[in-house]
Order: sequence, then C-alpha cells, then structure tokens
Amino acid sequence: MTDDASSRDGTGPAGRYARQIRFAPLGETGQEALMGGRVLICGCGALGSVVADTLVRAGAGFVRIVDRDFVELNNLHRQVLFDEADASARLPKAVAAVDRLRDVNSSVVLEAEVADLRAENIHRLAADVDLLIDGTDNFETRYLLNDFSVAQNIPWIFAGCVGAEGQTFAILPGETPCLSCFLPEPPPSAALPTCDTAGVLEPIVSVLASLQAMEAIKILSGNQAQLNSDLTFVNLWENSFRSIGMVSGRREDCLTCGQRQFVWLRGERCAAVTQLCGSSSIQILPTSDESLNLVALAEKLRTLGAVTSNPFLVRLEVDDHVLTIFADGRTIIGGTDDPAVARTLVAKYLG
Repeated sequence: MTDDASSRDGTGPAGRYARQIRFAPLGETGQEALMGGRVLICGCGALGSVVADTLVRAGAGFVRIVDRDFVELNNLHRQVLFDEADASARLPKAVAAVDRLRDVNSSVVLEAEVADLRAENIHRLAADVDLLIDGTDNFETRYLLNDFSVAQNIPWIFAGCVGAEGQTFAILPGETPCLSCFLPEPPPSAALPTCDTAGVLEPIVSVLASLQAMEAIKILSGNQAQLNSDLTFVNLWENSFRSIGMVSGRREDCLTCGQRQFVWLRGERCAAVTQLCGSSSIQILPTSDESLNLVALAEKLRTLGAVTSNPFLVRLEVDDHVLTIFADGRTIIGGTDDPAVARTLVAKYLG
C-alpha cells in the first residue's frame, strides 16, 4: 500500500484500515492478503450476520452470503444486520444482509444467494472461495460443508450455539481433524436443544461469531500459524471457557478425511424435509431444478388465501399456516413442526 494522497487523507485502504494495519502481526502485508480473500458464509442468521459484518468491515475482498430463509421479527434480537422493515417486507436474509453491508463497505464485492446449500449447488457456490464459514442451524449442512472442504482442500470454520453456550473450531484439511473425526455421525435431532426448545441469547452469538471472524482473518491474511488448535466451548451464563486439544485428533479411519468417502457431497445423506431452527416451520425441497414464475404463482394462489409477494418469494396465509415459496421451488411451511402436515399442505395448495 503506497502512501499516496488517498492514504494520507484517510480515503484509501491505508486510511480506512489504519487501525488494523497498525496491529503489527497483521500489518500491511496481512491487510493486502485479506483484501484479496474470498469467503462463503453459509447461513446469515445469528452467527452469519455477525461474521459477515465483521469481515466486510475488516476489508475481506469478496463475500458471498448464502441463506435459505427470510427475515422475521423474532430474528431481530440476535441477527444484527436486519431491522423491522426487513421483517415486515419478508426480505430474504441474504438480500437484506448484502443491501446493508454495501453501505458499510463499498470496496468489498458482495453476492447474495437465496438458496439452500445442497450437494446439487455447492460446487457452483463454493468452488471459487478461499474459506467457508458455518452460520448454519443444522448438522446436515455442516457435514456437507465438511465433505466439500476436505474434497476441495478449502478451510472452513465450524460453530454453533444455543441458549447461552456454544462451540467453534477451525478446520484445515490435511492438517487438523475434520468434523467427522470427532463427530462421525450427526447427533440425534431429538437429543439436541434448539432455539425453539432452549432459546438463545445474543451475547453468546456475538462471542462465538467473533471467535469465528478472528480465525477467518488469520486464515485470509496468511497467518494460519496463529490459529487456535483447540475445539473451544463457551458458556456465558456459567462464565466458563474450556478447550479440547485437537492437534492429534485426526483419525485414519475417518470416513471423510481418512477414507475420502464423501457421502454428504454425493447427496446420499441429505433430507428433502428439514425442520428450521428458531421457528415452528418445516422446509420442503423441490423435486426439480426448474425455477418458478413467482408472478404467475401469486395470481394462482390468490383464490386460496391472503397472498403477499416480492421479487424473491410468494407468501400464502391460509387457515393457521403460512406457506413461503421461493423462486428455486423451496417451500417453508410455518405453523407446524410435523413433516407429514407440511407435506400435506404443500400437496394441497401447490400440487
């Protein structure tokens, strides 16, 4: 970075990021590397919105945000990029986040993808980035990220939180254990607390996401040697921080990084029906890759109930349920946590 006029008056990179550059372990070299970095943030709810905000302010060069959901009022206590207007308009989270972040840092290239990350689209969405960041609310997507990370040799940063506790770990293919090394199978869903059953407090979100963002900055700036090699657990209610050393945790018999059997990436373990965290809602995936004509769909549904729409989705309110249909054919059925009921409603109203 040269000491030209824009640097001196604070308008150039050296001015904008001056306080970061003065942190000697990062310096100009690290900042330049960070500005050339490319990131995929999978999920822009609680964790993802904080990480996205931090990395865009830090100057990561390219940030693609993938999220399948839309903004609701009950998101706002912990999802920092959204406001009441976004919730009222039912904006997709990825779109609302990118709209906000463009005002934060216009020098960062931002992309919004309103999609559910799946085996069918992960190569298109993730093959051109340097880092994958977990902002998801389910283990199915995390195992897909893990498979893709190992297969493509792209680092990813795992995290999850509920209540006032959470955990995070940076995974470097070939160097650290992968997710399957220390968790060979997803935990039984019935045994896991969720935002619905246990709630979630915003401070744990900010702490876990900040730990993720710090590891991301280390990776993107070329400072991988400074990464935390432990799986870190935080419980803010009980004031506890603990770590499990992972240096020797790689397993030769690991299905993913040991045997390179990418069952999630091949789509062999993915479910077509998913219960969404934080709301009494079920997502059902489409049976084809054909995009929907949302204008025509909205007209068709008006005889069935109250319909609202925007360029990204159509929303049908009927009886005690809300069906939100996206252009890629996904449907989120609100007002039930029963997959059978959700399937029945989709068949009844959408065919």
